[in-house]
Amino acid sequence: MEPAGRKIVLGVTGGIAAYKSAYLTRLLVKANAEVQVVMTEAGAKFVTPLTFESLTNRTVAVRMFPEKRFVGTRHISMAEWPDLIVVAPATADFIAHFALGLCPSLLASIVCATRRQVIIAPAMNDGMYENQAVQENIQKLRDRGVIIAEVGIGAMACDSFGPGRMAEPDDIFALICSSLSNNAPLSGKKVLVTAGPCRESLDPVRFMSNRSSGKMGFAIALEAKKLGAEVSLVTGPVELADIPGVEMERIETTEQMAQAVQKKFADSDYLIMAAAPADYKPKISFKQKMKKCDIGIMVDFEPTIDILKLIAKSKKETQTVVGFSLETENELANSEKKLTEKKLDYIVINNPLEDGAGFETDTNRVTILSATGETQAIDRASKNIVAQKIWAYLLDHAD
Repeated sequence: MEPAGRKIVLGVTGGIAAYKSAYLTRLLVKANAEVQVVMTEAGAKFVTPLTFESLTNRTVAVRMFPEKRFVGTRHISMAEWPDLIVVAPATADFIAHFALGLCPSLLASIVCATRRQVIIAPAMNDGMYENQAVQENIQKLRDRGVIIAEVGIGAMACDSFGPGRMAEPDDIFALICSSLSNNAPLSGKKVLVTAGPCRESLDPVRFMSNRSSGKMGFAIALEAKKLGAEVSLVTGPVELADIPGVEMERIETTEQMAQAVQKKFADSDYLIMAAAPADYKPKISFKQKMKKCDIGIMVDFEPTIDILKLIAKSKKETQTVVGFSLETENELANSEKKLTEKKLDYIVINNPLEDGAGFETDTNRVTILSATGETQAIDRASKNIVAQKIWAYLLDHAD
């Protein structure tokens, strides 16, 4: 599984093999992973932080408490942020601290605090590598579930020859891909997501639409990709870039969205309808721009196609369908009605009148309602975090 869209903390400790870590960083960035480099102070003496900052476009973290900068508990936030932590090279000193739970550096504090998978790539002189204490420390980490990138045998910078060379960047990259695949609960699943608004034309200049930014749908699609799914995203007109590794289809009208969903739904394990398609469209779309005049105009509207009702006819028991319900009043009652009428498995409810929720925001607060009547509230958080929690709920309740 390619690491596109996945978050990776890359730790770099103080060994000559640190120069190889720049190449590993380049491989990850080219694969569209988000890479945050954390260096020990010794590591920064072998390769400058500027090298990694140029490769990742992110500030490299070195000290636990840098001067003139508030950092709070960033060792905790950095421990929780990534999908995977990789330490390459990992010196004998760092391995000892990790094995014993000692935290003399920011990087050691991060790996001590994390609940994520950790990969280490040992790198040291052959005498150090074969030292009994070092081998015992490596075995301790292996027994705890840490993945070890096995060392190579060859010439050392100190002119000795033996085991202890850091695994090659290409091999570490392959190990990262394998680890991400093994930790992907949606691996082998196909997920179809809709996002954004639809536009219904009144004339060549004007259209009916809504305030949807598409951010929630894009966050759900990205999280599904991170969880290993094969993801298709059908989106209306939004100012958001394509998600690497996600099949993108950009449409304009509700009819076009319905056609795209119909085409892909049969092969999908999940359909997440986070889009805000139009409920109505003008009966007539004028071919020329309507001229402004002093008297008012009357426009007749007709209902658009109901996408969820349409696909409900062909839904299989093995498929999971999740709708979104944006309500400004009687949220639960109105959403229960939608869930029943459209034969949904779940519906995600939000109210745009609540602070930090709904359209055109980077945050959201929602309630998940299941067909069994169970509810799960998700407090205000970034839409990426809300997407993570929605998927966690769906996976926890999967058959």
